[in-house]
Amino acid sequence: MKFRSVLSKERSVASASYNRWLIPPAALAIHLSIGQAYAFSVFKLPLVEHFGSSDTAIAVIFSIAIVMLGLSAAFGGTWVERNGPRKAMVLSTVCWTSGFVIAALGVQLGHLWIVYLGYGFIGGIGLGIGYISPVSTLMKWFPDRPGLATGLAIMGFGGGALIASPLSNTLLAHFGSPIAAGIVPTFFTLAVVYLILMSFGAALIRLPAPNWKPAGYVPTNKPQKLTTTAQVSAAGAIKTPQFYLLWTLLFCNITAGIGILEQASPMIQAYFSNITAASAAGFVGVLSIANMAGRFIWSSSSDRIGRKPIYMLYLGLGAILFVILAQFGHSAVALFVTVAVIAISFYGGGFATIPAYLRDLFGTFEVGAIHGRVLTAWSAAGVAGPLIVNLITDSQHQAGISGAGAYTPSLMVMAGLLTVGFLANLAIRPVASKHHLPAAPIEVSVAKIPEAVGR
Repeated sequence: MKFRSVLSKERSVASASYNRWLIPPAALAIHLSIGQAYAFSVFKLPLVEHFGSSDTAIAVIFSIAIVMLGLSAAFGGTWVERNGPRKAMVLSTVCWTSGFVIAALGVQLGHLWIVYLGYGFIGGIGLGIGYISPVSTLMKWFPDRPGLATGLAIMGFGGGALIASPLSNTLLAHFGSPIAAGIVPTFFTLAVVYLILMSFGAALIRLPAPNWKPAGYVPTNKPQKLTTTAQVSAAGAIKTPQFYLLWTLLFCNITAGIGILEQASPMIQAYFSNITAASAAGFVGVLSIANMAGRFIWSSSSDRIGRKPIYMLYLGLGAILFVILAQFGHSAVALFVTVAVIAISFYGGGFATIPAYLRDLFGTFEVGAIHGRVLTAWSAAGVAGPLIVNLITDSQHQAGISGAGAYTPSLMVMAGLLTVGFLANLAIRPVASKHHLPAAPIEVSVAKIPEAVGR
């Protein structure tokens, strides 16, 4: 069918005149859209009010979405590599936007399980496929600056919440009185907005022609000692110790970051009695900006100083920052905010740098599929981080300990986790040649495609 051919991997190969700087906006269109997931809390109270359910029952929607993100990225990564970024982006668009429509139907009918199915399960698949779909393509177009390229796109996932949160609030207020009445039209409106934006990204995305290189680019191992010129398949990558060391450091980095993000508002109010709820909300917004900025600043910096050194910074200095937060954070609001902002920027940087680290170690052949498998660390950390902090904090409260003291033990645990991640990063070495493919595979075979010129 013609429709299928338009979405095929072969039909998405760029012409010689295609500008590679159009690829980051294509990826950004997807990530800005699915980044709405981080703004789900906007719908929490309206949904609780509408269904008359507990906070926990509504929080399950977000948990399902994050679990499905990790699972779909892990199991769909190979499919994405085989079928190309355009078809993957279209699948992500269909799942993500239909998730809103199905969730709206569930709200209208009063069945919470339909919201679980829509936003959580189906929307979560769109999250996972959409998150990984542009990664390997970006690195093929930017072999000279992979950290910069992936940072630009993945920054959008953090920035998506900054746009979606006020937009969703405005739509809820516009459509509903009481506000819960606006959930259904808000979900439908967001589905249309994201359908347009993500379709734009899918239409714009292209693969470079076989053997394409940017003008003047000469591959070298000098800037990155761990960079390989060989290729490792996704199946081969999971047989290497490097894969599990990367999984460990990502899990530790995310667990610690989520531990702060999930408790940011109550934590700063516990540390300082004069902090109001409004001020605490402002603090949460500042952390969101730090998360987004860290994804670009630190990942692009890794192109110059290397992936292994940058993770030493994320994890080593990050562990020290958590100790400072635990032991001295109560002494001044400025100290608490500054330390938390830097720590969360490392959290964002860890997300954005991991694709380039994978590319350095395993090559570009199936880096999207490998990235998908590593992202199961996100699913695990999404459960572990909040669980660790909440369990420890609850036990402290039960023991009659309040204020900053209630959070000190959990912050020290996070510092310990970051130390484990630091040691895992320290142990990473180049992948053994026995895991390399015998020859670099040709990923797209299209006859008579002229070699493109990088722009």
